[in-house]
Parts: sequence; C-alpha cells; structure tokens
Amino acid sequence: MTPLHIAPDSADRTAPAPAAPAPGPVVTERDFWHGRELDLDAYLERVGLEGELPPTLDTLRALQRAHLAAIPFENLQIVLDRPVRLDIASLTDKMVRNRRGGYCYEQNLLFAAVLDRLGFTFTALAARVLVGAEGSARPATHALLKVDLEGSPWLADVGFGGGGLLEPFPLADGHQEVQGGWPLRLDRTEVVGADEWLLRSHNGREWRVMYSFTTTAQLPQDYTVFSHYLTSHPRSPFKGRLMAQRIAPGVQHVLVDTRLTTTTADGSVVDREVPVEEAADVLDEVFGIGLDAQERAVVEERLREFAKE
Repeated sequence: MTPLHIAPDSADRTAPAPAAPAPGPVVTERDFWHGRELDLDAYLERVGLEGELPPTLDTLRALQRAHLAAIPFENLQIVLDRPVRLDIASLTDKMVRNRRGGYCYEQNLLFAAVLDRLGFTFTALAARVLVGAEGSARPATHALLKVDLEGSPWLADVGFGGGGLLEPFPLADGHQEVQGGWPLRLDRTEVVGADEWLLRSHNGREWRVMYSFTTTAQLPQDYTVFSHYLTSHPRSPFKGRLMAQRIAPGVQHVLVDTRLTTTTADGSVVDREVPVEEAADVLDEVFGIGLDAQERAVVEERLREFAKE
C-alpha cells in the first residue's frame, strides 16, 4: 500500500499565530509571609527591641543582631521526636513564647514575618550548604533572605548555625567585611549555573566556604518541602544527633551531642566533653534553651542512643 503523503502547507507555517488574551493572575494569594499573624510586640520583647522600627537598613541591622543574640539555632524538635511546624502561629509559640530556638526554615520564616509586618521588601532564597561538603554536590536546603533597601540588595540570614552573617551583608561581587570580628566575603561564581553566589568566612586561619545560592525566589511552600527532607530523611544532617549553635561578636558556641566547641574570632578553639546528665544544663546556660523534666529525660536518653550508633 502506498503510504499517505500530505504535503506541508507553507501558508500554515508562515501565518501569524492568533493573539493570546492577556493572562489573568496565576497566583491569587499574595500574602506569602503572613506578617499580620505575628505577635510583633511579643517578638520584640523576646529580642529586646522597642520603639519605632521603620523599614530601613538601620532597623534591619538592629533586628538581625537582636534576633541572633536572643534565639539560638537548634534541632531539638527532631531529637524530641516532635513535628517541625512552619506556620507563623507555631513559630511564634515555640521560639517567642516558649523561648526555644530553631533551624534555618523556622528562624528565617519567623524573621520574614517580622520584615513583612514592618513593611520591608524582600525575596526568600535557597542555598546549598558547603561546610564539610568536601567537593560533593549538595541540595539547596538552607533559607536566607534578600532585602531591597533604597535600590540596593542586602542579604539577611538569622538561621545559619555554622557561623555566618551577624548583620545584613551587601549583595555585591567581591564584597568583604568584618562582622563582630569575623571576616566574611561574597563572590559571584558559576559552579552549578549562572547567577550563583558564594559566601565564605575566615576562621582566623583560612577562608572556608559556607554556602552558595542564586537569587531565584522561593516561597514558604518551597521551604515546607525542603524542611520535610531535613526532618525525615535518614541522611539529613539533623537526624541522629543533637545540635545547638550560637554566634555572637567574637565568639561562637557549638554543641553536637555531648561535645561543646567554643571558637573565637582569632581562631582559638576550646573543646570539652559534656556529661550526658549535664547536657540540658549546657543548653540552658550557654544557649538559653530551657527544658522541662520530661524533655531533659528524653534528651539524655537520645544522647545515649546516639553514642551507640
């Protein structure tokens, strides 16, 4: 049988396509950050700020420093086998009213609600944590914010437990500055693709990579998916160990299980092993995290389990 052959119609190929109608709104819900749901007075009391807070660089700087000083990085929800909830009411109840800390998604979503409530313009970003990566590629599992102020972009991040920004940092290629005794540097790079940035910190001996990121916008829904990986995947760095960290001008404290490491900006490091039964006291005295009797018992039990793994 002779195959049917239809000659192409050149007129069809050259005729202009019909005009498309103007697109309607693809996303109708625009209140992404839910700042109106935040108890701002309680938050400001928690971080020790008061008075007028206009959406300026000075306000952003004061907020970031105060937040970091008051609210530590920690993963106790996972250690206590409790869900990590990212809605504003839950974040406020945990980190503000109950004086706990949190990890990057909790911290920076709470901070985003504060900025939203105060009238800042910002974009949420995702970063690949490179500390300890040893050359291997990692997924983007860290949250940070890009805040636009007077036509210039600034980075804000209150949730990076491994050290990091103490105050806003200009999003500018090659910018380098010292914050609280800690030198930091930001550079453009193209390791994975275009529009990529690399943040580094100097520990008193050498520069070390911290994280890379792009300026692609993220939403809380994206962070919910990323957070699910960190709280449930067996290879998550937050599973199977206790972590608490706090950075301040000139000093950083890190507790991993029962090892407490204190690093100063000049590069000196002091390590000490904490007895399991004293871990809750260290969480309270060094990191400002208070646990009740039941929580203390669970933490001690989990630390003994971690030591056997």
